[in-house]
Amino acid sequence: MTDVLARRTLRQTAEPAAIDAVHEELDGLWDDASFVPELDRMTFATAVIEAASNVVQHAVPETATPVELGVDISATSVRLEALVSAFGAACPDPLDGDAPMPDGEAESGRGLALIRALVTTVTFKRQDGTNTWTLSKSPLHD
Repeated sequence: MTDVLARRTLRQTAEPAAIDAVHEELDGLWDDASFVPELDRMTFATAVIEAASNVVQHAVPETATPVELGVDISATSVRLEALVSAFGAACPDPLDGDAPMPDGEAESGRGLALIRALVTTVTFKRQDGTNTWTLSKSPLHD
């Protein structure tokens, strides 16, 4: 197993300001993982921000307690990984894992297709009232 060389985490109320915090954590990750090529940084960061934005915009609280956004991002010498979690969120509608990119006239439905285009794998897991998407990108290229 390859060692984690850089890691950042955050957990806070899923509100628009949380997206700025995710950007800051990604910037910190790149400071510690300067070996990650620029193209991999850009595509991975776009996928992570899209997933986090989906939580902020679309997660529905399971109870009266607000949903919290959690992001755990890490880098090894060959892989980037992000766990994007919605704590206290209801289970989302069934996900169509192979949904194609909608046409240009569609007003929604691009998020998951965009994320899948930018990373190597995307998985979803629901456990104990938390929805978690795992995004990974490997191998890293120059």
